[in-house]
Amino acid sequence: MTEETMKAVRLHAFGEPEVLVHEDVPRPVPGPGEVLVRVHAAGINPPDWYLRRGFDNIPAELRPVLSPPVIPGSDISGVVAAVGGPDAGWNVGDEVFGLVRFPGFASGYAEYAVAPAADLARKPAALGHIEAAAVPMAGLTAFQFLHKRLGYQGGGPAVVVGAAGGVGHLALQLLRLAGAREVIAVASGRHEEFLRDLGADRFVDYTRTPVAEAVADADLLVDTVGGPEAHRLLPALRRGGRLVSVFLGDYRPERAAELGVVLHEGTWQVRSSGSDLAELAALLADGRIRVALDGVYPLREAAAAHRRAEQGHIQGKIVLRVVE
Repeated sequence: MTEETMKAVRLHAFGEPEVLVHEDVPRPVPGPGEVLVRVHAAGINPPDWYLRRGFDNIPAELRPVLSPPVIPGSDISGVVAAVGGPDAGWNVGDEVFGLVRFPGFASGYAEYAVAPAADLARKPAALGHIEAAAVPMAGLTAFQFLHKRLGYQGGGPAVVVGAAGGVGHLALQLLRLAGAREVIAVASGRHEEFLRDLGADRFVDYTRTPVAEAVADADLLVDTVGGPEAHRLLPALRRGGRLVSVFLGDYRPERAAELGVVLHEGTWQVRSSGSDLAELAALLADGRIRVALDGVYPLREAAAAHRRAEQGHIQGKIVLRVVE
């Protein structure tokens, strides 16, 4: 490997995790308003395996046009290695993290990645690069929806379905901080101790009890699962209650209207924002919120990391370690 190349994980065809290849590729060069980040760790997110599979979960007419070879990954944490000009706003040696070029693809599974300067925030000193790389997409998904779109400022009981996952465990903590009178975590039984430690007031094991039987008159429900049975959550909400969906689901809009439930689904997308991430960084820096790790894999084992991610039932996030 020369100074002009780097190690990265690329796919040359769409398919199963085995299409992810650890190989030498050209090192990118930052342009105006961009920085080159020496990546220390890269977070894994659902859009990464959607990309790997050729977006086969999206209707053909809506699929992004993208041709291999391509490097997946949007969440990175690392050190600024070069700047694309005086307008970059960062200095060589700065420790940064970010959700890069999203919605879009940032080539984060690599030793170096180019990022728009505005997509980055300063990494909290209290966090290592592994923990920082776990935050951006999941944290911004919860933060931007609850605070930027809904303007959430507390209220009655708030439910998080899929509370142990990446978005879920951070949404739970943000709801508690914002003043929800009761935060109810929904997950499988093995996650109860973990979620209570993060601040859940009540826990519902969905494998034993349907959510709508265990919860009534909720003010807000954050569903990180979606799917064809998502409409079964509707009776858990009070009339005028709000349901926020992270993934696509069948929420039966006509039934929601009958119950007086306000749906927030299908019209919003998390976006890169260094300024929003800086607000999250302040909460992470003093321990008001914490990020959990399900597993850490070397960059060369990205395929194994994807296999674990697609199994589901994750507690926190999965991260690739780029610098050993």
